[in-house]
Amino acid sequence: MTVLSKFPYLRQDFLASIVVFLVAVPLCVGVAVASGVPAELGLVTGIVGGIVTGLMPGSSLQVSGPAAGLTVLVFEAVSEFGVATLGVIVLMAGLLQLAMGFLGIGRWFRAISVSVVEGMLCGIGLVIIAGQIYAAAGLKAPQSGIDKIVGLPGAFADALGDTEALASLAIGVGTIAVIVLWKKLPKAVQSVPGALAAVVLATVTSLAFSLPVATVQVEGLLSVVQPPGAEAFGELAGPAIWGTIIAFALISSAESLFSAAAVDRLHDGPRTQYDKETIAQGTGNTVCGLLGALPMTAVIVRSSANVNAGAKTKASRVLHGVWLLLFAAAMPWALALIPIPALAGILVHAGWKLIPFRQIGALWRGHRGEALILVVTAVAIVTVNMFEGVLIGLALSVVKTAWAASHLKMEVIDKGAGPIQVYLSGNATFLRLPKILDSLESLPQDRPIVLDLSGLHHLDHACRTALDSWAERHSTSGTEPVKLTSP
Repeated sequence: MTVLSKFPYLRQDFLASIVVFLVAVPLCVGVAVASGVPAELGLVTGIVGGIVTGLMPGSSLQVSGPAAGLTVLVFEAVSEFGVATLGVIVLMAGLLQLAMGFLGIGRWFRAISVSVVEGMLCGIGLVIIAGQIYAAAGLKAPQSGIDKIVGLPGAFADALGDTEALASLAIGVGTIAVIVLWKKLPKAVQSVPGALAAVVLATVTSLAFSLPVATVQVEGLLSVVQPPGAEAFGELAGPAIWGTIIAFALISSAESLFSAAAVDRLHDGPRTQYDKETIAQGTGNTVCGLLGALPMTAVIVRSSANVNAGAKTKASRVLHGVWLLLFAAAMPWALALIPIPALAGILVHAGWKLIPFRQIGALWRGHRGEALILVVTAVAIVTVNMFEGVLIGLALSVVKTAWAASHLKMEVIDKGAGPIQVYLSGNATFLRLPKILDSLESLPQDRPIVLDLSGLHHLDHACRTALDSWAERHSTSGTEPVKLTSP
């Protein structure tokens, strides 16, 4: 039996793993620096996410590592408790995630609205594009998503007056151009991923012309790996740290499972097993905690790059972890050759692919309420953050569903003589109660009324109480009381 017959997708997974590796490097380094810890700790988390979590069942094509969504929370935790205590926080958060997975809490995330998922992809894509444009120009990006977008005109103005920034931006733009145009080349050439070809060309160009562009800077990993000591575990005696631990566990789990729902929409392979994915994420964070590294979540940018690069099995994400370990531990000099604007170009292209242009148009034509939820979710992610943006989208989705479920039809038949017939059909809930009462109270009080509720599929307690109260007080003296026919 040959290797290819035993692993039929080895070639696709191998090439996809290289693309994911190239996308993961700037994310691992950038998230670590923004979190206020050494860059190498981000790479450690990426390695664990690839090799440990990658080997576990759950979501076969989803890729885990340090996430931008936790940056602010990690920075605050490090500022308050110190880098030495970060490992304990991540370790305990991982154990909580394991408990959530074994208790079956993860499966509830299967109920996420499609519009919310598409809105999440759109919002993350916009934030990635805006942030990486700064990186492509060699400029420092603002912290918040909205500041990144608002500051783009000023960033372009600054870049136009700076020769080094223009050179850096040219490398980034050239990388995107190669990725886009690569798909127009013969199929034989396309067997090499466009992102890989773009990075190789960008590296060769920057070296050949000695362009003044920034490159990835990584030192040894062993010096930064510091398992938490007894003093760090002693912090668990204080109540303050537990709020941070619970926040880490909940946000990490939510972002990972929201991402899983989004990744499932990008491919036709096996669907995510949510409880097993929660256990996989918990295992990864437990290991990261023992190594004193950053917390991990599943990352939609890496995951979408994995799918778009043609990955078929979990081998691609495991191999990406192997490449991170190999280059960061044994060959940091090789990473130092890669221009950062080239990696930024890959991320800009990945962010663009996340924006669901066709879905927005289709929803607007057929389901404008769903289109509104998508747009609001995306805007909320850009202006606030991913976790709260998704919660806002979910809240809107619940409100819309409740409103649609309360569809009610009222028919009034008045033949001029005899009782007035009022028929209610559909679902009578508190959301429609004001309209129901306005219509009933406009009926004449000196005529007998028959209120037929037999056509209702659902009558909630608030409506039933209000209708009984209206029936008791409506008729004037000498008029027959309102007759109610129960549903």
